[in-house]
Amino acid sequence: MNPNIAVISIMNDRFEKQSFPVPANEFARAKALGELDPDYLDLSRSMTDLSRLAAKIAGTKISLINLLDHFTQWNISAFGMEVERLPREESVCQYTVMEVETEEFEVKNLAEDERFSSRDYVRDQPNLRYYYGIPLKVSQDLSIGALCVMDTEMKDLTAEKREMLAIVAKEIVNRMKANKQLEEMKQRIMTMTQVKNRLAHDIRGPIGGIIGLADIIENQGEENEMEEMMEFLGLIKKSSKSILDLANEILTQDKEQQAQNSDQLLASAQWTLAELKQKLEDMFFPQAKSKGVRLEILVEGTHVTPTFPRNKILQILGNLISNSIKFTAPSGKIVVRLAWHVEGSQKTLQFAVQDSGEGMSAEKLHEIMQGSGSSTLGTQGESGYGFGMKLVLHLVKSLEGQMTCESAPGEGTLIQIRIPVS
Repeated sequence: MNPNIAVISIMNDRFEKQSFPVPANEFARAKALGELDPDYLDLSRSMTDLSRLAAKIAGTKISLINLLDHFTQWNISAFGMEVERLPREESVCQYTVMEVETEEFEVKNLAEDERFSSRDYVRDQPNLRYYYGIPLKVSQDLSIGALCVMDTEMKDLTAEKREMLAIVAKEIVNRMKANKQLEEMKQRIMTMTQVKNRLAHDIRGPIGGIIGLADIIENQGEENEMEEMMEFLGLIKKSSKSILDLANEILTQDKEQQAQNSDQLLASAQWTLAELKQKLEDMFFPQAKSKGVRLEILVEGTHVTPTFPRNKILQILGNLISNSIKFTAPSGKIVVRLAWHVEGSQKTLQFAVQDSGEGMSAEKLHEIMQGSGSSTLGTQGESGYGFGMKLVLHLVKSLEGQMTCESAPGEGTLIQIRIPVS
């Protein structure tokens, strides 16, 4: 067995037993994807031309650009086939992300490969046969997804076509990194604008005082006594110094805050809770519905509508919701609550994910909160990869947040998260 591959075996109604590959560095891989903070449903606009180009190069009917998180294969651009998501364990691209050394994964006939022959997309429409994938590498040994071309007929790609597809795959990663950098730049500009506005507001008073003293001196003209003039000049000097001190204080505070909380400041967008709610519904309602689980997402305290950076929020809540769906049986219920807590100038995002699932023992709960929990199977044999909660803890900590978890066997689980927003 390849030492770089870990294997998870699961049982479910459709398969007697099936093994799924997991990179040995899966946590680092998931972390790298989280750092890019992708919006899986909003990346297609910048990738449409590349998925189309890949299909034209390969001469195939279908081309997909897929990202693989802890639970799901998310399609961020498709040509010739409509698909948004697929359980990771049912995908072909999960094998492609393993090939960081060979940098390609090819299946000449999916129908003759026991790993894929029973899949719906092979047995039924669109009756796929040929698959060729290239890992989307963010570094030498980390792949966050795959560019794949597929067809209903056998294909034989030339070396030249393979080389050209590899170039397209590199461009996909470059665009993702460029998009991230662009959003970081936007946030820096926004932060600088806030500093400028704050500075303008705070120094208005002292400057008004200086102007007032200057008016007095000017209006009194020659009537000003030397002693009185010196007093006025002293006040002007003090007021001027206070402006410089205030400006330095504001600029220093903001510089320190940027250094200490760069992950928070380098956000890719500003959202309201209502916008976050809509995004989560778009992403996870289909997954919950397909399992027969009721998913409810609520915004509490709707009278409070400030915006917040979306930095890593989707990755945090996405992992928690996917995990709850995994461990909640059909006809069960998951409730996600989104709220603000505002006290003076301190704003805190509050999230709660509560499910009616299997729950956990005190020992298992302790393992999870220590970041050392191992993967177990879902209520319908869904595979787990052992890193979901560990990644959530890492992301929450990187945002200087707090997470608590309450659970008991047979009584479901409640996870609450608090993230400060400056």
